[in-house]
Amino acid sequence: MPQLDLATFPPQLIWLAITFVALYLVMAYAGLPRLGGIIERRRARIADDLDKAQRMKAEAEAVIAAYEKTLAEARAKAQAVLRETANQLSAEAAAQLKKLAERLAVEGDAAEKRIQAAKTKALSGLRELAADVARAASAKLSGREAEASHVAEAVDAVLKEHA
Repeated sequence: MPQLDLATFPPQLIWLAITFVALYLVMAYAGLPRLGGIIERRRARIADDLDKAQRMKAEAEAVIAAYEKTLAEARAKAQAVLRETANQLSAEAAAQLKKLAERLAVEGDAAEKRIQAAKTKALSGLRELAADVARAASAKLSGREAEASHVAEAVDAVLKEHA
């Protein structure tokens, strides 16, 4: 193998040094600046993306805060409308209840008058019936008919006692 021949070591080392220096110079002036530029552009792009993400996060937080504020205002407005509606409905219910109570009072008075009239009519019919029954009973017991005026006086006296 020619690489292991000791006589060819010095020229191989010289060519190695020349090749190394040439590759170093090519890399130092051509490859590394491009690579540095690419790395710098990447770093700038990452920084821009992070800044953009930070701005978007701030905007999202602002939108969320505005949303929550609007939601709170809407809830407060809904509560106010609900209270107002409840108060209005309560007032309407109270008015209807008052009208109903008045109507029931009028109907109750009318019913009491009808009951009183029926009671009076029944009692007047009862007086006459009681007088007839008393006259018939006295006729059966005594064998003669009692006088109508005496029977009427006796029935009136009994009714006054129980009234």
